Amino acid sequence: MDTRPSPIAGRWYPGDSRQLASSVDGYVGAAELPEINGEVIAVVAPHAGHVYSGPVAGYAFGAVQGMQFELVAVVSPMHQPYSQPLLTSAHQAYQTPLGSIVIDLDAVAELDQQLQAELGFGLTQVRNDAEHSLEIELPFLQRVIEGEFRLLPVMVRDQSTQVAEVLGKTLAKILSGKTALIVASTDLSHFYNQDQAVKLDQEMLRQLEAFDPLGVLKAEEEGKGFACGRYAVAAALWAAKELGANEVKILKHATSGEVTGDYTGVVGYAAAVITRRTSEVSLN
Repeated sequence: MDTRPSPIAGRWYPGDSRQLASSVDGYVGAAELPEINGEVIAVVAPHAGHVYSGPVAGYAFGAVQGMQFELVAVVSPMHQPYSQPLLTSAHQAYQTPLGSIVIDLDAVAELDQQLQAELGFGLTQVRNDAEHSLEIELPFLQRVIEGEFRLLPVMVRDQSTQVAEVLGKTLAKILSGKTALIVASTDLSHFYNQDQAVKLDQEMLRQLEAFDPLGVLKAEEEGKGFACGRYAVAAALWAAKELGANEVKILKHATSGEVTGDYTGVVGYAAAVITRRTSEVSLN
């Protein structure tokens, strides 16, 4: 199988399989989750090195621990200098120290075709990319999901509302009828002091919890909040809405300062879960 080798194992997270499994399990096990009502459609998770954002990511992935999904769509930003608006892997699988995750080539092809019909362009396939924000979530998925799953990787370079909305709604069509999970990968504010970071992050999380993809994008446009994966998050919100989700719950927020002890220039991290909650009807 043509497998994308990991460019970040041993640097962004442990390169030894036992150490990686133990650290991921520790992050998930330490998460003190609130009650989550309804069917989980998506989660939002940070994507810094595990030592920094792992304690927060543990909340996001703890929300799906032990669940089964046949397909997981991970939507992340593309930090690398590609010019194409939407990208995916040209490989057949992703490799981590915990093993390989097979890419659902049929789902990728279907998404590509529908995006081309809607936007005039689709998913550009790239080989041996160095993007960390998608891969960083994979060891968590490998440890919490019960059984095997296939991956639908999407990396967003485009900075337009239209593309994010079309991507989200098209993604929902691909996932509809499947046992699927969406993972939106993002960090929050970058390199503000702790007080400023918390203020900016709170506004971004307010828009996220309001289930408002336009609000998420507008928060950064107005300088009120920041998220490097805001277009990935917005796309995930639009997709989740199309799939019937109706509630977003923030599970955890923290900054890198809480790990490093340096609060002069921090990065914000958050975990959230998006659910489809059906109202109970009394029979009495």
